[in-house]
Amino acid sequence: MKKYIFPALAIAAMMVSCNNAAPKMDEQPSNAEGNTTGIKIAYVEVDSLMTQYTFAKDYSVTLEKKSNNARNTLNQKGNALQAAVANFQQKLNNNGFTSRQQAESQQAAIQRQQQDLQALQARLENELANETAKFNEALRDSLQNFLKAYNNDKHYDIILSKAGDNILFADKKFDITQDIINGLNKRYKPSEKKADDKKAEEKKDDAKADAKSAK
Repeated sequence: MKKYIFPALAIAAMMVSCNNAAPKMDEQPSNAEGNTTGIKIAYVEVDSLMTQYTFAKDYSVTLEKKSNNARNTLNQKGNALQAAVANFQQKLNNNGFTSRQQAESQQAAIQRQQQDLQALQARLENELANETAKFNEALRDSLQNFLKAYNNDKHYDIILSKAGDNILFADKKFDITQDIINGLNKRYKPSEKKADDKKAEEKKDDAKADAKSAK
């Protein structure tokens, strides 16, 4: 199975409202509230958003669990297939089949087992891809909806996403990441099921820690 990695979502630049003019690289605004070109700009660090926004952290845990479960299932099925192939080869080498038809029947069964495994792998990969796309869309909608309300007071013309080095230089005074994270977390209300699951996981971790310390 392909290894699933859930990187920070590369969110497109969030255009709250934008004038036709854009500042040149050598024109540095005097502060985040405005500049000589009349355009008010801010940016959000995507990596920080992914690691500090509770919704993103919760969903990442969910995706990781599903990925691990799928991987474990495929490993078990794959090991069973390998064992069947090894058993078939051993019987073939030792003349363990009573007839050619018996050998062909077992070989056909192994081929069906392999086809079932391939179909299962494709289905699980598709489910994980769909779940990841669902997460990306939910995160994007959450951020865009929040920024729309947030900008009612801030009146930024452009809010950019900063991921890696897609922005070569930006003064930290234009960084509104923590403000956005705080606002998103304050507004985020996890479902009761997710909250219960999180509490259950925390209890398991505490129990493991207690057992380890007892040793």
